[in-house]
Formats: sequence, C-alpha cells, structure tokens
Amino acid sequence: MRPYRLRMELQLFAGEKTEQATPRKRQDARKKGQVAKSMEVPASLVLLSVLLILFLYGSVMRERIEKLFTVTFTDYMHMELTFSNITLIFAQLMSEGLILLAPLFLIVVVVAFLALYFQVGLMVTGDPLIPKFDKLDPLKGVANLFKLRSVIELIKSILKMSIIGGVVFYTIWKEKQNLIQMAEWPLGQTFAFTGHLILILGLQIAVILLILALFDYFYQKYEFEKSLRMSKDDIRQEYKNTEGDPLIKGKIREKQKRMAMMRMMQDVPKADVVITNPTHFAVAMKYDPQKSDAPVVLAKGMDYIALRIRQVAKENGVVTMENKPLARALYEQVEIGQTIPADLFQAVAEVLAYVYKLKGKVK
Repeated sequence: MRPYRLRMELQLFAGEKTEQATPRKRQDARKKGQVAKSMEVPASLVLLSVLLILFLYGSVMRERIEKLFTVTFTDYMHMELTFSNITLIFAQLMSEGLILLAPLFLIVVVVAFLALYFQVGLMVTGDPLIPKFDKLDPLKGVANLFKLRSVIELIKSILKMSIIGGVVFYTIWKEKQNLIQMAEWPLGQTFAFTGHLILILGLQIAVILLILALFDYFYQKYEFEKSLRMSKDDIRQEYKNTEGDPLIKGKIREKQKRMAMMRMMQDVPKADVVITNPTHFAVAMKYDPQKSDAPVVLAKGMDYIALRIRQVAKENGVVTMENKPLARALYEQVEIGQTIPADLFQAVAEVLAYVYKLKGKVK
C-alpha cells in the first residue's frame, strides 16, 4: 500500500505546475497575443499627457478659440449666404479646428503606442480577433464572476474609486471658501477659476491612476507568469514534440548508421588496397588520377568493422597490407570520402606502388 501511495504522490508532484515556462511556450503564447500588459497604463498616460498639454498650452488654445469665435460673430455672420462663402467658412473652421486638436491627437497616438511598446514590444497578431463562441456561454460567464481574478478586479475598482474620491473631496474642501464666494465674481473669473480647479483635479486623478496602473502592470505580469507555469510532464512532452522521442531518435540513428555502413562496405571492392593494423584498424583507399589529385579513403573502421572490411576485401580480391602507423594515422586524420593529407603522401605512395607492382599496373 505504501509504494502505491508514494507512486501516486510522485505523479501528483510531476503534474504540479511549478516550473518556469520554456522559451517555446512563451513564443507560442506571444503568437496568440498572450502577453503581460495592463491597459490601464496607456489610458492613464494618455490622460496625464493631454492634461499636461492643456495645462502648459491652455492659454494659447484659449486665445485661438476666442479669436475663432470673434471672427465668426464679427465677420462670418455678416457675409452673404452663398455656396462659395459657406464653403470658405467651413474650410477655415475645419483648418482652425485641426490646428487646435492636432497636437492632442498626435500626443494621444504617440503616448498610447509607446505605453504598449514598452510593455510588450512590437507585436502584430490577429489571433485575438478570431471570434471564440465559447465565451458566449452564460454558465461560464456566471462562473467567472466568482473566480479569484474577478474578486481582485472588484477590489481594485473599489480601491481606485475610494482613493480618487478622497482626493477630489480633499481638493474641493480646500477651495470651499472660493466656491462660496464665486457667486459674487464676474463671469470670466468664475470660468477661469472653475477651469483651473478642474484641470488641477484632472492632473491629480491622472497621477493617481498612473501609480495604480503601475501596480496593476506588475500584478498582471505576476498573473501572466503564473498562468505560463509548466509541470515537469509538460516540459518532457514539449521536449518530445520539439526534439522527438529519444527512443525513436536512437532507432533512426541506428538505422542511419547501418545504412552508412552498408554503403561503405559496397565501396570496399572498388578499393586499390586495404591498410590494416592488423586487427584493430582497417582503411580502404583508391587512387583515380582522373577524379582526384590524391588517393581517397573509401571505407574505414575499427575492431568489428575493421574485420568486416578485411573480409569483404578478401572476398573481392582487394590487396590487404599491414602497416600499423599508417593505418592508425589514416583512421584518425581522414574521413570517408576525403583525400589523404600531404604529410601521408610518401607513405601511401610507397604502398600503392607496391600494390600496382603486384597487379602489374602503372599509375
């Protein structure tokens, strides 16, 4: 009973997702658009940048808006109502509006892009756009409401609203005296004070949202890393899928080795000479001046393979010569299909000359 229980515990441990994700799994997740990011970071940065632009250049924008209204009520309203005049007025109003809003649009696009780029880098994928109809399942939707992630999101929202509400209340409470006296102010001063107060509140809220967004980013990154964790079984299975089953790979290598040996043995009858150790090494060579400038090693082997080379050579009438240092040097220095190195030319030439003399050949 105890070994069975121990085996079950080991299986459960192997199935636990305790290992860091492999680079392959991270790459697959990225292809599907699954990355660690917080959408609150670009939103808060966009809000903060727009408010900063309004705070720094609000006076310039106000002057241009006042000038636009002045020209509209003093000049455009007195123009004759014709098609050409309406076209001209519309074009001028559109150009003025674009000049006013273009910096804001540009800032929004650039800040949003940079905020996402610094989180996930440059990533283009269409996988998140593919409709997934399983998300329309109402039972799954109800179940998601009671998940830990949903509870955490609810707590985050409550915390965010509480902090922002507290800051807004404190800021307005400090200005309560001015708010009471505002009824006695001129209209222009009232608008100026209200705009300034709203702008200050917006900047404070944007800074708070940015700080909370940074915390949310680190939380999203933690959750993402947690979701990517793998068990030891997952890692082994991924290795098998990527590299192949080691048992199958071993069989393939063994089969390739056998086929290579068969091809090598088929070349032994073509050799001019087989140089042996005499028992440990055997190297088969052939010299064809029309194909190469030096003798070529057709086959080589050690121990059992050397014995097979000698047997094939004997069966096919290939001359076998014993030369221990030359056989060892050829086996170690020259691969099958390669020509012999220059430092072995003299020794090999003497062997081939002897072989050709035996066969009555001249090369």
